[in-house]
Amino acid sequence: MLFNSLEFLLFFPFVTLLFFILPHRYRWILLLISSYFFYGFWKWEYIFLLLFSTSVDYYAGLIIGSTETKWKKKFYLIISLLTNLGVLFVFKYFNFFLEIFQSVFSSSDFLSEIPTVDLLLPIGISFYTFQTISYSIDVYRGKRPPEKHFGKFALYVSFFPQLVAGPIERSTRLLPQFFKTQFFDWDRIRSGLLLILWGFFKKVVIADRVGIYVDQVFSEPDIFSSLQLIIAAYFFTYQIYCDFSGYTDIAIGSARVLGFELIENFRRPTVVRTISEFWQKWHISLTKWMTDYLYQPLAKKVKTKNNRLVITLFVFIVIGLWHGAAWNFVFFGVYSGLTLIIGSFTRKKRLEFYRKHVYPKWDQIPKIHKMLQIIFVFHSFVIGAILFRSTSFENITNYFAGIFSPTFFSLKSIVVYQFDLYEILLAFVFIIALEAGEWFRAHFNAEEKILNLRIQYRWAVYLTLFYIIILFGEFGLTPFIYFRF
Repeated sequence: MLFNSLEFLLFFPFVTLLFFILPHRYRWILLLISSYFFYGFWKWEYIFLLLFSTSVDYYAGLIIGSTETKWKKKFYLIISLLTNLGVLFVFKYFNFFLEIFQSVFSSSDFLSEIPTVDLLLPIGISFYTFQTISYSIDVYRGKRPPEKHFGKFALYVSFFPQLVAGPIERSTRLLPQFFKTQFFDWDRIRSGLLLILWGFFKKVVIADRVGIYVDQVFSEPDIFSSLQLIIAAYFFTYQIYCDFSGYTDIAIGSARVLGFELIENFRRPTVVRTISEFWQKWHISLTKWMTDYLYQPLAKKVKTKNNRLVITLFVFIVIGLWHGAAWNFVFFGVYSGLTLIIGSFTRKKRLEFYRKHVYPKWDQIPKIHKMLQIIFVFHSFVIGAILFRSTSFENITNYFAGIFSPTFFSLKSIVVYQFDLYEILLAFVFIIALEAGEWFRAHFNAEEKILNLRIQYRWAVYLTLFYIIILFGEFGLTPFIYFRF
Protein backbone atom coordinates (compact mmCIF):
# COMPACT_ATOMS: atom_id res chain seq x y z
CA MET A 1 0.00 0.00 0.00
CA LEU A 2 1.33 3.42 -0.92
CA PHE A 3 1.21 6.33 1.50
CA ASN A 4 0.23 8.56 -1.43
CA SER A 5 -2.89 6.55 -2.25
CA LEU A 6 -6.60 6.75 -1.50
CA GLU A 7 -6.39 3.35 0.18
CA PHE A 8 -3.95 4.65 2.80
CA LEU A 9 -6.03 7.78 3.39
CA LEU A 10 -8.90 5.43 4.32
CA PHE A 11 -6.78 2.78 6.05
CA PHE A 12 -4.83 5.00 8.45
CA PRO A 13 -7.75 6.92 10.07
CA PHE A 14 -9.65 3.64 10.46
CA VAL A 15 -6.69 1.93 12.17
CA THR A 16 -6.07 4.99 14.37
CA LEU A 17 -9.71 5.15 15.49
CA LEU A 18 -9.79 1.44 16.36
CA PHE A 19 -6.39 1.71 18.10
CA PHE A 20 -7.62 4.26 20.62
CA ILE A 21 -11.00 2.54 21.10
CA LEU A 22 -9.46 -0.83 21.93
CA PRO A 23 -7.99 -1.60 25.37
CA HIS A 24 -4.18 -1.57 25.51
CA ARG A 25 -3.84 -5.38 25.74
CA TYR A 26 -5.48 -5.83 22.32
CA ARG A 27 -3.81 -2.99 20.45
CA TRP A 28 -0.75 -4.97 19.38
CA ILE A 29 -3.07 -7.46 17.66
CA LEU A 30 -4.73 -4.66 15.70
CA LEU A 31 -1.36 -3.18 14.69
CA LEU A 32 0.02 -6.59 13.69
CA ILE A 33 -3.02 -7.44 11.54
CA SER A 34 -2.96 -3.93 10.05
CA SER A 35 0.75 -4.19 9.28
CA TYR A 36 0.39 -7.54 7.52
CA PHE A 37 -2.63 -6.20 5.63
CA PHE A 38 -0.62 -3.10 4.67
CA TYR A 39 2.21 -5.29 3.33
CA GLY A 40 -0.03 -7.93 1.75
CA PHE A 41 -2.05 -5.27 -0.08
CA TRP A 42 0.87 -5.14 -2.55
CA LYS A 43 1.44 -8.90 -2.92
CA TRP A 44 -0.08 -11.15 -0.29
CA GLU A 45 2.16 -14.16 -1.00
CA TYR A 46 5.19 -12.35 0.41
CA ILE A 47 3.52 -12.16 3.82
CA PHE A 48 4.85 -15.71 4.31
CA LEU A 49 8.39 -14.55 3.55
CA LEU A 50 8.05 -11.83 6.17
CA LEU A 51 6.65 -14.34 8.65
CA PHE A 52 9.47 -16.80 7.89
CA SER A 53 12.17 -14.21 8.56
CA THR A 54 10.39 -13.16 11.76
CA SER A 55 10.09 -16.74 13.03
CA VAL A 56 13.74 -17.63 12.38
CA ASP A 57 15.03 -14.62 14.29
CA TYR A 58 12.53 -14.99 17.10
CA TYR A 59 13.54 -18.59 17.87
CA ALA A 60 17.22 -17.92 17.23
CA GLY A 61 17.04 -15.05 19.72
CA LEU A 62 15.38 -17.27 22.35
CA ILE A 63 18.10 -19.90 22.06
CA ILE A 64 20.95 -17.36 21.97
CA GLY A 65 19.59 -15.65 25.07
CA SER A 66 18.91 -18.84 27.04
CA THR A 67 22.27 -20.57 26.65
CA GLU A 68 25.58 -19.77 28.29
CA THR A 69 27.59 -21.84 25.81
CA LYS A 70 29.53 -19.47 23.57
CA TRP A 71 29.74 -21.79 20.55
CA LYS A 72 26.00 -22.45 20.73
CA LYS A 73 25.26 -18.72 20.84
CA LYS A 74 27.49 -18.18 17.84
CA PHE A 75 25.99 -21.16 15.99
CA TYR A 76 22.43 -19.82 16.23
CA LEU A 77 23.57 -16.30 15.40
CA ILE A 78 25.15 -17.70 12.24
CA ILE A 79 21.90 -19.52 11.43
CA SER A 80 20.01 -16.25 11.79
CA LEU A 81 22.50 -14.35 9.63
CA LEU A 82 22.73 -17.01 6.92
CA THR A 83 18.95 -17.38 6.74
CA ASN A 84 18.26 -13.66 6.43
CA LEU A 85 21.17 -12.88 4.12
CA GLY A 86 20.45 -16.04 2.11
CA VAL A 87 16.85 -14.97 1.43
CA LEU A 88 18.07 -11.47 0.58
CA PHE A 89 20.73 -12.89 -1.76
CA VAL A 90 18.32 -15.16 -3.64
CA PHE A 91 15.73 -12.47 -4.25
CA LYS A 92 18.04 -9.53 -4.82
CA TYR A 93 21.59 -10.52 -5.78
CA PHE A 94 21.63 -14.03 -7.26
CA ASN A 95 21.22 -12.99 -10.90
CA PHE A 96 23.72 -10.14 -10.58
CA PHE A 97 26.52 -12.27 -9.19
CA LEU A 98 25.68 -15.18 -11.50
CA GLU A 99 26.16 -12.89 -14.51
CA ILE A 100 29.51 -11.72 -13.10
CA PHE A 101 30.76 -15.28 -12.58
CA GLN A 102 29.48 -16.35 -16.00
CA SER A 103 31.35 -13.49 -17.68
CA VAL A 104 34.57 -14.15 -15.71
CA PHE A 105 34.46 -17.92 -16.16
CA SER A 106 32.91 -17.96 -19.62
CA SER A 107 34.56 -21.25 -20.45
CA SER A 108 32.82 -23.05 -17.60
CA ASP A 109 29.97 -25.22 -18.85
CA PHE A 110 28.67 -25.64 -15.31
CA LEU A 111 28.12 -21.92 -14.68
CA SER A 112 26.58 -21.33 -18.10
CA GLU A 113 23.91 -23.94 -17.37
CA ILE A 114 22.75 -22.35 -14.10
CA PRO A 115 19.42 -20.59 -14.79
CA THR A 116 18.66 -17.11 -13.49
CA VAL A 117 16.00 -16.65 -10.80
CA ASP A 118 12.91 -14.88 -12.11
CA LEU A 119 11.41 -13.58 -8.86
CA LEU A 120 9.73 -10.29 -8.05
CA LEU A 121 11.78 -8.45 -5.42
CA PRO A 122 9.74 -8.14 -2.20
CA ILE A 123 9.35 -4.47 -1.31
CA GLY A 124 11.24 -3.38 1.78
CA ILE A 125 13.16 -6.66 2.09
CA SER A 126 16.47 -4.86 2.75
CA PHE A 127 14.87 -2.80 5.52
CA TYR A 128 13.17 -5.52 7.52
CA THR A 129 16.06 -7.95 6.96
CA PHE A 130 18.52 -5.51 8.49
CA GLN A 131 16.08 -4.86 11.32
CA THR A 132 15.84 -8.55 12.24
CA ILE A 133 19.60 -9.06 11.86
CA SER A 134 20.31 -6.21 14.28
CA TYR A 135 17.98 -7.86 16.82
CA SER A 136 19.85 -11.19 16.67
CA ILE A 137 23.23 -9.47 17.00
CA ASP A 138 22.03 -7.32 19.92
CA VAL A 139 20.80 -10.42 21.77
CA TYR A 140 24.12 -12.17 21.04
CA ARG A 141 26.08 -9.16 22.34
CA GLY A 142 23.94 -9.02 25.47
CA LYS A 143 22.53 -5.57 24.69
CA ARG A 144 18.99 -6.81 25.21
CA PRO A 145 17.27 -9.98 26.43
CA PRO A 146 15.46 -12.11 23.86
CA GLU A 147 11.87 -11.10 23.26
CA LYS A 148 9.51 -13.83 24.48
CA HIS A 149 6.28 -12.34 23.10
CA PHE A 150 6.15 -13.60 19.51
CA GLY A 151 3.30 -11.28 18.48
CA LYS A 152 5.04 -8.11 19.62
CA PHE A 153 8.32 -9.24 18.10
CA ALA A 154 6.45 -9.82 14.82
CA LEU A 155 5.02 -6.31 15.17
CA TYR A 156 8.55 -4.91 15.66
CA VAL A 157 9.56 -6.47 12.32
CA SER A 158 6.40 -5.49 10.44
CA PHE A 159 5.23 -2.19 12.01
CA PHE A 160 3.48 -0.65 8.99
CA PRO A 161 4.67 3.00 9.14
CA GLN A 162 8.30 1.99 8.64
CA LEU A 163 8.00 -1.52 7.22
CA VAL A 164 8.84 -0.99 3.56
CA ALA A 165 11.25 1.96 3.54
CA GLY A 166 12.50 2.47 7.07
CA PRO A 167 13.87 4.07 9.06
CA ILE A 168 15.71 0.92 10.17
CA GLU A 169 14.76 0.67 13.83
CA ARG A 170 16.59 -1.13 16.65
CA SER A 171 14.81 -3.58 18.92
CA THR A 172 16.26 -1.77 21.94
CA ARG A 173 14.36 1.35 20.90
CA LEU A 174 11.11 0.27 19.21
CA LEU A 175 10.16 -3.00 20.88
CA PRO A 176 9.75 -1.57 24.42
CA GLN A 177 7.26 0.98 23.06
CA PHE A 178 4.79 -1.81 22.19
CA PHE A 179 4.53 -2.69 25.89
CA LYS A 180 3.63 0.84 26.99
CA THR A 181 0.08 2.16 27.09
CA GLN A 182 -0.44 4.87 24.48
CA PHE A 183 -2.91 7.58 25.50
CA PHE A 184 -4.87 9.86 23.23
CA ASP A 185 -2.79 13.06 23.16
CA TRP A 186 -4.24 15.75 20.90
CA ASP A 187 -1.03 17.81 20.80
CA ARG A 188 0.99 14.75 19.78
CA ILE A 189 -1.58 13.83 17.13
CA ARG A 190 -1.55 17.36 15.70
CA SER A 191 2.25 17.24 15.56
CA GLY A 192 2.13 13.90 13.72
CA LEU A 193 -0.47 15.10 11.23
CA LEU A 194 1.54 18.26 10.50
CA LEU A 195 4.62 16.13 9.81
CA ILE A 196 2.56 13.88 7.52
CA LEU A 197 1.40 16.96 5.62
CA TRP A 198 5.00 18.14 5.23
CA GLY A 199 5.99 14.69 3.99
CA PHE A 200 3.25 14.76 1.35
CA PHE A 201 4.47 18.18 0.21
CA LYS A 202 7.95 16.75 -0.31
CA LYS A 203 6.69 13.65 -2.08
CA VAL A 204 3.91 14.76 -4.43
CA VAL A 205 4.74 18.45 -4.95
CA ILE A 206 8.52 18.17 -5.38
CA ALA A 207 9.71 14.57 -5.85
CA ASP A 208 6.95 13.37 -8.20
CA ARG A 209 6.84 16.69 -10.07
CA VAL A 210 10.57 16.88 -10.88
CA GLY A 211 10.56 13.12 -11.50
CA ILE A 212 8.73 13.74 -14.80
CA TYR A 213 11.71 15.78 -16.03
CA VAL A 214 14.30 13.41 -14.55
CA ASP A 215 12.84 10.25 -16.10
CA GLN A 216 12.89 11.69 -19.60
CA VAL A 217 16.42 13.08 -19.46
CA PHE A 218 18.07 10.09 -17.74
CA SER A 219 16.40 7.62 -20.11
CA GLU A 220 18.36 9.00 -23.10
CA PRO A 221 21.03 11.44 -21.87
CA ASP A 222 22.81 11.54 -25.25
CA ILE A 223 19.90 13.38 -26.95
CA PHE A 224 19.57 16.23 -24.44
CA SER A 225 21.51 19.46 -24.09
CA SER A 226 24.06 20.30 -21.45
CA LEU A 227 21.64 22.55 -19.57
CA GLN A 228 18.92 19.89 -19.57
CA LEU A 229 21.36 17.36 -18.14
CA ILE A 230 22.49 19.76 -15.41
CA ILE A 231 18.91 20.63 -14.45
CA ALA A 232 17.96 16.95 -14.42
CA ALA A 233 20.92 16.20 -12.13
CA TYR A 234 19.82 18.90 -9.68
CA PHE A 235 16.22 17.74 -9.94
CA PHE A 236 17.10 14.11 -9.25
CA THR A 237 19.16 15.13 -6.22
CA TYR A 238 16.04 16.76 -4.78
CA GLN A 239 13.77 14.04 -6.10
CA ILE A 240 15.55 11.29 -4.17
CA TYR A 241 15.93 13.48 -1.08
CA CYS A 242 12.28 14.60 -1.04
CA ASP A 243 11.00 11.15 -1.98
CA PHE A 244 12.88 9.37 0.80
CA SER A 245 12.74 12.05 3.49
CA GLY A 246 9.10 12.65 2.57
CA TYR A 247 8.38 8.95 3.20
CA THR A 248 10.28 9.21 6.49
CA ASP A 249 8.24 12.24 7.58
CA ILE A 250 4.98 10.43 6.79
CA ALA A 251 6.23 7.31 8.59
CA ILE A 252 7.37 9.21 11.69
CA GLY A 253 4.19 11.30 11.66
CA SER A 254 1.93 8.24 11.34
CA ALA A 255 3.74 6.46 14.18
CA ARG A 256 3.56 9.62 16.30
CA VAL A 257 -0.20 9.85 15.85
CA LEU A 258 -0.44 6.33 17.32
CA GLY A 259 1.95 7.25 20.15
CA PHE A 260 5.22 5.74 18.89
CA GLU A 261 8.48 7.53 18.19
CA LEU A 262 10.67 6.47 15.25
CA ILE A 263 14.30 7.42 14.78
CA GLU A 264 15.16 10.55 12.80
CA ASN A 265 16.49 9.58 9.37
CA PHE A 266 17.44 12.92 7.78
CA ARG A 267 18.87 16.13 9.22
CA ARG A 268 19.24 18.69 6.40
CA PRO A 269 21.92 16.80 4.42
CA THR A 270 21.83 19.33 1.55
CA VAL A 271 23.54 22.06 3.62
CA VAL A 272 26.47 20.27 5.26
CA ARG A 273 30.13 21.27 5.16
CA THR A 274 31.94 17.91 4.91
CA ILE A 275 31.35 14.53 3.29
CA SER A 276 31.55 12.92 6.73
CA GLU A 277 28.82 15.23 8.02
CA PHE A 278 26.69 14.39 4.98
CA TRP A 279 26.72 10.70 5.88
CA GLN A 280 25.85 11.55 9.48
CA LYS A 281 22.70 13.32 8.24
CA TRP A 282 21.65 11.29 5.18
CA HIS A 283 19.79 8.00 5.75
CA ILE A 284 20.98 8.11 9.35
CA SER A 285 19.55 4.74 10.33
CA LEU A 286 21.42 2.90 7.53
CA THR A 287 24.71 4.72 8.17
CA LYS A 288 24.46 3.97 11.90
CA TRP A 289 23.55 0.34 11.18
CA MET A 290 26.57 -0.10 8.91
CA THR A 291 28.83 1.59 11.48
CA ASP A 292 27.65 -0.52 14.42
CA TYR A 293 27.27 -3.92 12.77
CA LEU A 294 29.83 -3.90 9.94
CA TYR A 295 32.48 -1.17 10.17
CA GLN A 296 33.28 -1.32 13.90
CA PRO A 297 33.58 -5.14 14.14
CA LEU A 298 35.96 -5.10 11.14
CA ALA A 299 37.89 -2.01 12.31
CA LYS A 300 38.56 -3.58 15.72
CA LYS A 301 40.57 -6.31 14.01
CA VAL A 302 43.02 -3.91 12.32
CA LYS A 303 45.42 -1.42 13.82
CA THR A 304 46.65 0.72 10.94
CA LYS A 305 44.80 3.71 9.51
CA ASN A 306 45.32 2.52 5.93
CA ASN A 307 43.55 -0.74 6.66
CA ARG A 308 40.65 1.17 8.19
CA LEU A 309 40.41 3.21 5.00
CA VAL A 310 40.14 -0.04 3.02
CA ILE A 311 37.37 -1.18 5.39
CA THR A 312 35.62 2.17 4.90
CA LEU A 313 35.66 1.67 1.12
CA PHE A 314 34.37 -1.89 1.53
CA VAL A 315 31.50 -0.71 3.76
CA PHE A 316 30.48 1.89 1.18
CA ILE A 317 30.49 -0.71 -1.57
CA VAL A 318 28.13 -2.73 0.63
CA ILE A 319 25.99 0.41 1.10
CA GLY A 320 25.91 0.79 -2.68
CA LEU A 321 24.90 -2.84 -3.19
CA TRP A 322 22.31 -2.56 -0.41
CA HIS A 323 20.42 -0.22 -2.73
CA GLY A 324 20.34 -2.72 -5.56
CA ALA A 325 22.10 -5.40 -7.59
CA ALA A 326 23.47 -3.27 -10.41
CA TRP A 327 26.78 -1.71 -11.38
CA ASN A 328 25.55 1.85 -10.98
CA PHE A 329 25.05 1.16 -7.26
CA VAL A 330 28.56 -0.28 -7.04
CA PHE A 331 29.95 2.86 -8.72
CA PHE A 332 27.90 4.99 -6.31
CA GLY A 333 29.33 3.09 -3.33
CA VAL A 334 32.93 3.34 -4.56
CA TYR A 335 32.54 7.04 -5.31
CA SER A 336 30.94 7.76 -1.91
CA GLY A 337 33.65 5.82 -0.08
CA LEU A 338 36.49 7.52 -1.96
CA THR A 339 35.13 11.03 -1.39
CA LEU A 340 34.81 10.30 2.34
CA ILE A 341 38.32 8.83 2.51
CA ILE A 342 39.90 11.72 0.58
CA GLY A 343 38.08 14.26 2.74
CA SER A 344 39.20 12.51 5.93
CA PHE A 345 42.77 12.03 4.69
CA THR A 346 43.26 15.68 3.71
CA ARG A 347 41.26 17.32 6.52
CA LYS A 348 44.20 18.16 8.80
CA LYS A 349 46.31 19.72 6.05
CA ARG A 350 43.37 21.70 4.69
CA LEU A 351 42.62 23.15 8.11
CA GLU A 352 46.26 24.06 8.63
CA PHE A 353 46.39 25.82 5.26
CA TYR A 354 43.24 27.89 5.87
CA ARG A 355 44.24 28.83 9.41
CA LYS A 356 47.72 29.88 8.33
CA HIS A 357 47.19 31.49 4.93
CA VAL A 358 43.53 32.52 4.64
CA TYR A 359 41.76 33.29 7.93
CA PRO A 360 44.25 35.90 9.25
CA LYS A 361 43.87 38.08 6.16
CA TRP A 362 40.10 38.60 5.84
CA ASP A 363 37.59 38.52 8.67
CA GLN A 364 34.74 37.48 6.35
CA ILE A 365 36.59 34.55 4.79
CA PRO A 366 35.34 31.97 7.34
CA LYS A 367 31.73 32.68 6.28
CA ILE A 368 32.65 32.53 2.61
CA HIS A 369 34.63 29.36 3.25
CA LYS A 370 31.64 27.78 4.98
CA MET A 371 29.40 28.66 2.02
CA LEU A 372 31.94 27.23 -0.44
CA GLN A 373 32.17 24.05 1.61
CA ILE A 374 28.39 23.62 1.48
CA ILE A 375 28.36 24.20 -2.29
CA PHE A 376 31.23 21.76 -2.81
CA VAL A 377 29.70 18.96 -0.70
CA PHE A 378 26.28 19.48 -2.30
CA HIS A 379 27.75 19.10 -5.79
CA SER A 380 29.67 16.04 -4.66
CA PHE A 381 26.25 14.64 -3.77
CA VAL A 382 24.88 15.68 -7.18
CA ILE A 383 27.66 13.71 -8.91
CA GLY A 384 26.88 10.72 -6.73
CA ALA A 385 23.20 11.09 -7.60
CA ILE A 386 24.03 10.86 -11.32
CA LEU A 387 25.90 7.60 -10.69
CA PHE A 388 23.01 6.36 -8.55
CA ARG A 389 20.33 7.13 -11.15
CA SER A 390 22.12 6.08 -14.35
CA THR A 391 21.18 2.58 -15.43
CA SER A 392 24.44 1.59 -17.14
CA PHE A 393 28.07 2.58 -17.54
CA GLU A 394 27.21 3.86 -21.02
CA ASN A 395 24.52 6.11 -19.52
CA ILE A 396 27.03 7.47 -17.02
CA THR A 397 29.65 8.31 -19.66
CA ASN A 398 27.03 9.83 -22.00
CA TYR A 399 25.67 11.91 -19.16
CA PHE A 400 28.98 13.43 -18.11
CA ALA A 401 30.05 13.90 -21.74
CA GLY A 402 26.76 15.67 -22.46
CA ILE A 403 27.19 18.06 -19.52
CA PHE A 404 30.32 19.46 -21.15
CA SER A 405 28.79 19.71 -24.62
CA PRO A 406 28.58 23.19 -26.28
CA THR A 407 24.76 23.45 -26.04
CA PHE A 408 24.58 25.13 -22.65
CA PHE A 409 23.29 28.62 -23.44
CA SER A 410 20.13 27.80 -25.36
CA LEU A 411 17.05 28.63 -23.26
CA LYS A 412 14.92 26.44 -25.49
CA SER A 413 17.13 23.54 -24.53
CA ILE A 414 15.76 23.68 -20.97
CA VAL A 415 12.30 22.42 -21.91
CA VAL A 416 11.46 18.75 -22.27
CA TYR A 417 8.20 17.04 -23.16
CA GLN A 418 5.42 17.76 -20.57
CA PHE A 419 7.72 20.12 -18.66
CA ASP A 420 7.82 23.70 -19.96
CA LEU A 421 9.69 26.71 -18.60
CA TYR A 422 6.85 27.53 -16.18
CA GLU A 423 7.02 24.02 -14.69
CA ILE A 424 10.80 24.29 -14.29
CA LEU A 425 10.59 27.66 -12.52
CA LEU A 426 7.76 26.36 -10.34
CA ALA A 427 9.87 23.36 -9.35
CA PHE A 428 12.76 25.63 -8.32
CA VAL A 429 10.34 27.80 -6.29
CA PHE A 430 9.15 24.73 -4.38
CA ILE A 431 12.74 23.58 -3.82
CA ILE A 432 13.59 27.00 -2.35
CA ALA A 433 10.44 26.77 -0.20
CA LEU A 434 11.58 23.33 0.95
CA GLU A 435 15.01 24.60 2.01
CA ALA A 436 13.41 27.56 3.79
CA GLY A 437 11.00 25.24 5.60
CA GLU A 438 13.77 22.83 6.61
CA TRP A 439 15.89 25.74 7.85
CA PHE A 440 12.94 27.01 9.90
CA ARG A 441 12.39 23.53 11.35
CA ALA A 442 16.07 23.18 12.29
CA HIS A 443 16.56 26.62 13.86
CA PHE A 444 13.22 27.54 15.37
CA ASN A 445 11.46 24.26 16.18
CA ALA A 446 8.89 25.06 13.51
CA GLU A 447 6.37 22.34 14.40
CA GLU A 448 6.02 23.52 17.98
CA LYS A 449 5.78 27.17 16.94
CA ILE A 450 3.08 26.44 14.36
CA LEU A 451 1.09 24.33 16.82
CA ASN A 452 1.25 27.15 19.38
CA LEU A 453 -0.07 29.81 16.99
CA ARG A 454 -3.52 31.23 17.39
CA ILE A 455 -6.12 29.02 15.77
CA GLN A 456 -6.71 31.31 12.75
CA TYR A 457 -2.98 31.53 11.94
CA ARG A 458 -2.44 27.84 12.61
CA TRP A 459 -5.22 26.86 10.23
CA ALA A 460 -3.89 29.33 7.67
CA VAL A 461 -0.64 27.33 7.65
CA TYR A 462 -2.50 24.00 7.45
CA LEU A 463 -4.75 25.10 4.60
CA THR A 464 -1.94 26.78 2.64
CA LEU A 465 0.12 23.61 2.73
CA PHE A 466 -2.94 21.47 1.98
CA TYR A 467 -3.99 23.54 -1.04
CA ILE A 468 -0.44 23.61 -2.41
CA ILE A 469 -0.45 19.81 -2.25
CA ILE A 470 -3.86 19.57 -3.93
CA LEU A 471 -3.17 22.19 -6.64
CA PHE A 472 0.44 21.37 -7.50
CA GLY A 473 0.88 17.75 -6.45
CA GLU A 474 1.37 14.91 -8.92
CA PHE A 475 -1.09 12.19 -7.98
CA GLY A 476 -0.10 9.44 -10.38
CA LEU A 477 0.49 6.97 -7.50
CA THR A 478 4.23 7.03 -8.10
CA PRO A 479 5.83 4.51 -5.72
CA PHE A 480 8.50 5.73 -3.33
CA ILE A 481 11.96 5.20 -4.83
CA TYR A 482 13.20 3.30 -1.78
CA PHE A 483 10.39 0.73 -2.03
CA ARG A 484 12.56 -1.11 -4.54
CA PHE A 485 15.38 -1.47 -2.03
